[in-house]
Amino acid sequence: MLYEPLLCGACKASLVFVHDVVTDTTRTRVEPAFEPGLVRQLKSAAEHDMRVGGADLAGQAIKAGLADEVRLFLVPVVVGGGKRALPDGVRSDLELLDTQRFASGAVYLRYCLQSA
Repeated sequence: MLYEPLLCGACKASLVFVHDVVTDTTRTRVEPAFEPGLVRQLKSAAEHDMRVGGADLAGQAIKAGLADEVRLFLVPVVVGGGKRALPDGVRSDLELLDTQRFASGAVYLRYCLQSA
C-alpha cells in the first residue's frame, strides 16, 4: 500500500492518498489518487501550513505548483538506488532558507521554490 499523507500543521487532520482501499477515520480523509484541484482548495482555505510526506506525493505536488518549500535530509550513506527526492521534468530555482548539520554527518536543507 502506498500511504502518503498531506497534513494540516495545526489541526493534525490528514488527507491520505492511497492505492489500496482504506476507509476514512474521524481525522483522516482517504482519496484514491492525488487531485491537485482538491489540494489547491484545501491550501487556499488552510489557516496553517500544510505538509506533504512521501517522495511520490511530494513530486506530484511540486509538479502541480502546490509546493512552496522543499525540505530535505541528506544522509551520508550510498545505497545505489531508491526513489528520487525531486520529480523529473520540473525546473525551479531554490532559495536556501535554513540548514542544520548533525553529528552523524546528516544535513537538513530547507529551500523556497522559485518560479523558473
